[in-house]
Amino acid sequence: MRTADPAPALAPRRRRPHRAWSVAAVTFLTIIGAAGFASLPGLLIEPLHAEFHWSRGTIGFAVSVNLALYGLTAPFAAALMDRFGIRRVVAVALTVIAAGAGLTVFMTASWQLVLSWGVLVGLGSGSMALAFAATVTGRWFTARRGLVTGILTAAGASGQLVFLPLLSWIIDRHDWRPAAVTVALAALAVVPLVWLLLRDHPADVGVASYGATEFVPKPPPQRGAARRAVRALVSAARTGPFWLLAGTFAICGATTNGLVKTHFVPAAHDHGMPMTAAASLLAVIGIFDIAGTIASGWFTDRFNTRRLLATYYGLRGLSLMFLPLLLSDTVHPPMVFFIVFYGLDWVATVPPTIALCREHYGDDGAIVFGWVLAAHQVGAALIAFLGGLARDAFGTYNPVWYASGALCAVAALMALVIRQRREGGPGDGRVVAAQG
Repeated sequence: MRTADPAPALAPRRRRPHRAWSVAAVTFLTIIGAAGFASLPGLLIEPLHAEFHWSRGTIGFAVSVNLALYGLTAPFAAALMDRFGIRRVVAVALTVIAAGAGLTVFMTASWQLVLSWGVLVGLGSGSMALAFAATVTGRWFTARRGLVTGILTAAGASGQLVFLPLLSWIIDRHDWRPAAVTVALAALAVVPLVWLLLRDHPADVGVASYGATEFVPKPPPQRGAARRAVRALVSAARTGPFWLLAGTFAICGATTNGLVKTHFVPAAHDHGMPMTAAASLLAVIGIFDIAGTIASGWFTDRFNTRRLLATYYGLRGLSLMFLPLLLSDTVHPPMVFFIVFYGLDWVATVPPTIALCREHYGDDGAIVFGWVLAAHQVGAALIAFLGGLARDAFGTYNPVWYASGALCAVAALMALVIRQRREGGPGDGRVVAAQG
């Protein structure tokens, strides 16, 4: 009797990378594409002052409106992503950014700068804020949240690296208007990428989040986005960690976006450094910011987050205290050392801050982080405005550098006071046994 032929051996199936990584890659590219709007304000101060004779305080006020709305929109954007989906919110935000940046080329009065760059770009960028990264990591990653948060945070620095030298070259060779148009086109170019490739939840493609052991169905849309954002704020405001996190992050914003990103180029120009050289130094900060932020995400998965924050703020304050001694008309080795040192610390504070929000506030962690980010941007807005006023009043930025260094020391002490929960969930940042 003839026996049946044995079944052919099946070739082993090649394991594909988890879909979460492709979503993270799209998010990374989206943040890079939208980063042009954050690169331009510091480059506009001198050209707008020269063309329209607006004071630096007036220009700084428009930047401060942008920064404040960026922060105040963030918690509502996180709630809107829960209601309408990440893809829709981000696509609309990019379109608003493009409209605001494009309209600046037609302005003839300072209030138009406030409306276009301050209000429109501020609202659009607020919906593209770090709450976007926090929402993506919270939905798509159970393991490696700290690392992925660091990578997505570094995307803004990558965009800075791409856009700053390009925009400064355009302004130097042509005018500030082509630079504004470049920002608008870059934001619009990312919209199709978001619409076609970004997905709102792992359940949309039938998978569990990366590192999860069980599949979680997609939750129904959360109605009442504004009400939920306010409710999360009211609940968090009753706890001490919220105010400490908001206070430290306000100082973070004051000493990064508000101070260095807005005023470093004009401050270096005051000492005779060409604008293109100063902008290139800011871009180099972006290079080391990528390494520092990714490393910070790795540290956040392993070490005490309070101590990480205290270390970051202390080192930042020390570097700002030395900056007035280093500014000159040329790029010299001590200045390069400052750029590297400061760049490693630029937004290294973000992964541990997100981890602490997630640890203390659970499912509302992304929305609470949005409110903490609002404090970050209010701090940035104040320094963007006050820094311009100080330059008009004293003829130098030195008092602002020294005051910001002192504020960083205060932030380091505040970080150490934050109470840390012992029961952390996956990706919350490792809680070590020593709590002192």
